[in-house]
Amino acid sequence: MFYVQADSNSSNSQSNENEAVKITDLQSCVSACGLPSDLDFSDRAFPIERSDEEWRTLLSEISYQVARKHITEPPFQNPYFDNKDLGYYACVGCEAPLFSSLDKYDSGTGWPSFSLAIDDRLVAQQVDNSFGMRRIEVHCALCGSHQGHLFPDGPKPNFTRFCINSASLKFIPSVSKAKLRSAILDWYKTEKNLTR
Repeated sequence: MFYVQADSNSSNSQSNENEAVKITDLQSCVSACGLPSDLDFSDRAFPIERSDEEWRTLLSEISYQVARKHITEPPFQNPYFDNKDLGYYACVGCEAPLFSSLDKYDSGTGWPSFSLAIDDRLVAQQVDNSFGMRRIEVHCALCGSHQGHLFPDGPKPNFTRFCINSASLKFIPSVSKAKLRSAILDWYKTEKNLTR
């Protein structure tokens, strides 16, 4: 797909031009994904609220910077971009189940990428016009923790790519698909803050 570099020895110049376009598309994608968001949710009420001091105590420094200050972690230098284990990815701030390993794929960007969220009600979206670009920022709908961005260049059938920071996530491993489904359903049974 995107990440195949053009063979400089190839005699087909049209093929090389197409490959160059694909590489440029990937570089644009990585650039857009890697920029921090300047959105400020401090004036919004979320079902789960904590003081800045509580967030600093609860989260590691990198998770605090990503989830609460909206920085972006470096690509390919984060724990989940190449994680292939079965399980789900919960919000680091409140443990809401946001993404499943069954919907995770390698986008070549160096960040965990998902084709869809477990439940759209738990992953809120906000237009982000920072850095002269129009992007869709995504955050946990329960606690407001910044997750990453949503792009319209994912796989079929939805063509969506949730480009998410590992530091915003907590991976909950599972031994089987049935156990994975059960663990997610158990969260819903005990979660008091979710509006049904």
